[in-house]
Amino acid sequence: MKRQARRPLRYTLLLARSGGGSRAVSLPGWAVALFLALLTLWTGANLYLWHKSREARTLEVRLQALSQEARRLSLALEAERAKNGALSEEARRTKKELEEIKKAIEELRRRAGLSPLNALPVRYQEGGQGGGAVASSEESLAGWAEVRAEALDLRNQLKEVVPALERTLEVERSLPRGLPLGGYQGITSYFGMRKNPFGPGYEFHDGLDFAAPYGAPVYATGSGVVARTGWMGAYGLAVLLDHAEGYQSLYGHLSRILVRPGQRVEKGQVLGYVGSTGRSTGPHLHYSVYRYGSPVDPRPYLSPTWVSR
Repeated sequence: MKRQARRPLRYTLLLARSGGGSRAVSLPGWAVALFLALLTLWTGANLYLWHKSREARTLEVRLQALSQEARRLSLALEAERAKNGALSEEARRTKKELEEIKKAIEELRRRAGLSPLNALPVRYQEGGQGGGAVASSEESLAGWAEVRAEALDLRNQLKEVVPALERTLEVERSLPRGLPLGGYQGITSYFGMRKNPFGPGYEFHDGLDFAAPYGAPVYATGSGVVARTGWMGAYGLAVLLDHAEGYQSLYGHLSRILVRPGQRVEKGQVLGYVGSTGRSTGPHLHYSVYRYGSPVDPRPYLSPTWVSR
């Protein structure tokens, strides 16, 4: 028996038009399969593109949010840098002031007779190695902590210097320095050997004689305590003051005395008035300076203008 040949598979597509009439289209099977394959491919491509589009929109939203966050952090960073910059500038100014204060304290220590202190310098340093804004902030705070520590150290030094300086200034005020007369009219007789004004020969003169009118006020050349007043032999009416460091000063030939023994007197205070009492040829002031009981030349203790002969 002869085998019948297989006919190719075909599909008939019926197209109907609204209002009447229809048309039948016959398509081979491979055409239908191709159409379905293209439809599936097109649908898959659309789904893929829609999915990617959705991911792109999500990424865009995230990118916008990250951009805003980055801007916020950038502004915060700039603000932190500005703050740290202000702190650093203030720390630099404070450090400079502390250095000036430290120099002044060292000078005060010298004047007060205290040994110099090798105080550690302010250790604040600008900036740092890496670390960004946080590190800069920490360094600024650390710098301020060191500046405050230095200020505390200087304050403690002042607590030591002030009383010592006050004692030194008190001693300086007590030393017999300056002129015992308000109006200087010249020295008529100097310290040392001189010709005897009352007879032949020479004698030792233990002070200076200042020319001055009768009744001129006589001033204490340093603060101290009145050790003695009254008649003192050749000095006539006189005042003897005790000062610091073993110094004494004597004011002789006075016409009147205004202080009493044991009284505390200040530098520049009026002790009495010029006269011509005692061994004197006329109104003048005899002025002597003693150190531990021995007379010294008063000229180095006067104003430099009148030191030389």
